[in-house]
Amino acid sequence: MRPRTVLIIVFDGVQSLDVTGPLEVFSGANSHLAGHGSGPAYRIVVAGPGGTPVRTSSGLTLVPGTDLRVAPAAHTLVVPGGEGTRSENEELTAWLRRHAPTARRITSVCTGAFLLARAGLLAGRRVTTHWAYAEALQRQFPGVNVDPEPIYVRDGCVVTSAGVTAGIDLALALVEEDIGREAALDVARHLVVFLRRPGGQAQFSAQLRAQLARRPPLREVQQWVTERPAEDLSVPRLAARAGLSPRQFARSFAAETGMTPGRYVDRVRLEAARRELEDTGAGVEQGRPELWLPDTRDDAARVHPGAWPFPRRLPPAVPGPHPAAQRSTAGPDLEENPCRSPS
Repeated sequence: MRPRTVLIIVFDGVQSLDVTGPLEVFSGANSHLAGHGSGPAYRIVVAGPGGTPVRTSSGLTLVPGTDLRVAPAAHTLVVPGGEGTRSENEELTAWLRRHAPTARRITSVCTGAFLLARAGLLAGRRVTTHWAYAEALQRQFPGVNVDPEPIYVRDGCVVTSAGVTAGIDLALALVEEDIGREAALDVARHLVVFLRRPGGQAQFSAQLRAQLARRPPLREVQQWVTERPAEDLSVPRLAARAGLSPRQFARSFAAETGMTPGRYVDRVRLEAARRELEDTGAGVEQGRPELWLPDTRDDAARVHPGAWPFPRRLPPAVPGPHPAAQRSTAGPDLEENPCRSPS
């Protein structure tokens, strides 16, 4: 099977990590296959208007490999975000409107969703973007269903992701879909990241949703809770770790983090339970009982807008002469159906 063309668009004001994150994932997948005696799964092309160097939002200069006007047809189109998405770019918008629907997958990272929306590619679809710009995206494009919570959202052949590093999560999910979990895991290990955070996971973890405590003993307790969700996390025990009385600990923790110790523990355990279900495929009844609080079991099984449902679990990779030739059973048959706007 021929390598799938991954076309990454660059422009002035692009966020550099939105470009290099997915690029390194797809390149890493090719390296994985080469190490197993197989040809590359991806042909990675970076293209920009005129093919001239672009200056990223951080001041880095990127040199695209080709002019966008002569770029090859894309199997997977990657549209990054950055400051350059905040202003009208008629040339880029026209190109997306004309060429993006022929791609098998259209993806965006961070505020790249604005470019897709201007090209009319997100009308009627559920999408996400960086949490800080979700409200603006919804306001500017009321026909788009913007969900500010998930790391990435798939609606048909359009996959949109949250800010910056979420592009790595999105790319790892696509590699897992195309080649298999082993390849995605190998790439993740080389990049020193998690295999992939599931798309339905909220952009903020319990630690990020809570404020980081100012005093070191309380910060250490926050970390300790995160690392040991199945242990006894009662207020007296946590207070003892912080060297405070239970009453003083509860009052100080709430004042510095914005939530009570019990609420923080609940959220950490809920996240841990969700991760276990996603990683193992076990049902709610098979999950570790020590992670379930009275209400947590129901929460984990119920659909939470923006933080659920679980992504489809993909079948394990099947040995063959060319792993990239495998086709996932999850989602639409992308090889036969290029992207089209929903009717």
